[in-house]
Amino acid sequence: MAVERTLSIIKPDAVANKFIGEIYSRFAANDLRIVAARMVHLNKEQAEKFYAIHKNRPFFAMLIEYMISDPVMVTVLEGEDAIAKYRTLMGATMPEFAAPGSIRYDLARDGRANENAVHGSDASETAAEEIKFFFKSEEIFDLKR
Repeated sequence: MAVERTLSIIKPDAVANKFIGEIYSRFAANDLRIVAARMVHLNKEQAEKFYAIHKNRPFFAMLIEYMISDPVMVTVLEGEDAIAKYRTLMGATMPEFAAPGSIRYDLARDGRANENAVHGSDASETAAEEIKFFFKSEEIFDLKR
C-alpha cells in the first residue's frame, strides 16, 4: 500500500450542521492525517472551474448554486491508500445508498447528490489537481510524528 494524498471538501450542509469536528474525528479514526486545511467561501467562478467536469450535466447549475451558498472546509488528507479509504468512508454519492456508518449515511441531510455532506477525489490524478486548486505546496505539511 502506498501513502497517498486526497482532497476532502466538507460541503455547506455539513458545515451548517456543525459536522466538521465529527468528520475530522472520522478521518483520525481511519488513519487519515490532515496535512492542510482551510475554510473557504467559493464564488461562482471558482465553483464552476472546480466542477467543470460536470458542466454539461443537468444538475450543474444547482450544484454551483449550492456550493457557493455557504463556506466549505477544504482538507488535504494523507495516509495509506488514502483515496480508496476516504471514498469508502464517504459512502455512496446518494446518501440513501450509502453504507451504514459512512459519512453520507450518517450525516447527509438531503437525498440529493449535491447535498451529501462531503466531496472526495476519485483517483490519484484527480486528487493532485484538486489539491492544487485549493493549496500551494508550501501550505501542505509533511508531518514528522
